Amino acid sequence: MSDVFARVERADMSVIEDSILDTLPQAAPLDEFNQALVSNTHPQDWVNPTPSGRYNLVVIGAGTAGLVTAAGAAGLGARVALIERSMLGGDCLNVGCVPSKGVISAARVAHTVENARDFGIKVTGGVEIDFSAVMQRMRRLRARISDNDSAQRFRDLGIDVFLGDASFSGSDSVQVGDQTLKFKRAVIATGARAAAPAVPGLDGVAYLTNETVFSLTELPARLAVIGAGPIGCELAQVFARLRSEVLLVESEHGILPREDRMAAEIVQKSLLSDGVKLLCCGRHLNVVGHDGIRLQVESHEHGYDERVDKLLIAVGRAPNVEGLNLETVGVDFDKKGVKVNDRLQTSNPRIFAAGDVCSRFQFTHAADFMARIVIQNALFRGRAKARSLIIPWCTYTSPEIAHVGLYEEEAQEQGLEIDTYTQELAEVDRAILDGEDDGFVKIHTKKGTDQIVGATIVAHSAGDMIGEITLALKHGLGLKQVASTIHPYPTQAEAIRKVGDLYNRTRLTPFVKTLFRKWLSWTR
Repeated sequence: MSDVFARVERADMSVIEDSILDTLPQAAPLDEFNQALVSNTHPQDWVNPTPSGRYNLVVIGAGTAGLVTAAGAAGLGARVALIERSMLGGDCLNVGCVPSKGVISAARVAHTVENARDFGIKVTGGVEIDFSAVMQRMRRLRARISDNDSAQRFRDLGIDVFLGDASFSGSDSVQVGDQTLKFKRAVIATGARAAAPAVPGLDGVAYLTNETVFSLTELPARLAVIGAGPIGCELAQVFARLRSEVLLVESEHGILPREDRMAAEIVQKSLLSDGVKLLCCGRHLNVVGHDGIRLQVESHEHGYDERVDKLLIAVGRAPNVEGLNLETVGVDFDKKGVKVNDRLQTSNPRIFAAGDVCSRFQFTHAADFMARIVIQNALFRGRAKARSLIIPWCTYTSPEIAHVGLYEEEAQEQGLEIDTYTQELAEVDRAILDGEDDGFVKIHTKKGTDQIVGATIVAHSAGDMIGEITLALKHGLGLKQVASTIHPYPTQAEAIRKVGDLYNRTRLTPFVKTLFRKWLSWTR
């Protein structure tokens, strides 16, 4: 049990727990692991420091963008204040990347064991899945990781950490409670939150989002997921593999509508194989909160009326701009978030923004590198530009889909002619041996050259593989260099090198082959 709770031995713990969960609902259930999480990310006995003088940088929001900005600036000698109203670590640590990957890994193990017979291994007595233990493991590992985002760690870095609501009180000041923090530059890094779509009847039921689903301790027998984007697909597959009956509703055709169609179709096949029931092209969606939760929807001209135990909303995000008093300091924003220029500067030149609150790339790694740009530009009048960032991303289904650069449709829209090279994993030895040969590596190049402009990978570890192509794209390395790079055998990453070979074969034109034959005939 964490120190903060150990110090209140005689107090009524139920009252303390209720008080904490009122302000930090994502900390439910408040077991020893979530107590440790709270102790790190929002200590109940925390005393805000007394500000003195002017800060080089005041950072509002302690998610990835805020933490990286604060730590990086302090490491360079800046005087920094960091403000967080909820839990340090933001969505990624508390309700996003970390908990989701914790349960995804458990679901993958369950799936592997259940399919062990395919590898000649018999599992006698069946596979028992303890959902409560799966979620407890996730909470335990999240608490362990939270040390890195703890308030104490950032105080030890020389940063003044303030817990509370922040609002701009002047052109060079931020108010936190009854304290005023003066700044030379400020950074808005307040992130975004789950937002519900306009579905009739939805406001009449208690539904889950990514911010509450990881607080479940009992497996819902029947789960409906609205939205077949990355979050919806990941969690639909997880719960199906953990033996929920899952209904996935999507308004567009198929799943992952923004992804490469070949890639999405492979993942869709995997979800259906796992037992997910997909209702795509969903129309006239209606939620009824009488006698449990019922979903009424039309899919491909067939009407459905489905009763479920839990409903997960996995569409829509809203920027966290409320209460910041942005209007009074001349910071422009709209329903998509804070408006910034290419240097991540707002309409107020003294105030910058980074992360989900201002970016269409709502990924932890994007927030990280946006923060690095802010440090350069806010502290040193740098000219670093957000458009220079090459941002890969990954959807962590099984198999994973990873992408970087342009899709084929985007290249066409830009009038860019391309060549496309595709290597199927069914022709890659390691993928065959692993039983993971349903996927591919697809790379687009500028037509007639080996210059990479985009890539999509579908593979068990596509997220790990995409880094090689991102490196090549970032530093102007073409498929010739990829083909000449030795990859260890056997690995699934060998598929990337094989794409380079596909390009090299296009260089062996009939004319070149004729020259080779003449040369070889002459040198016999």
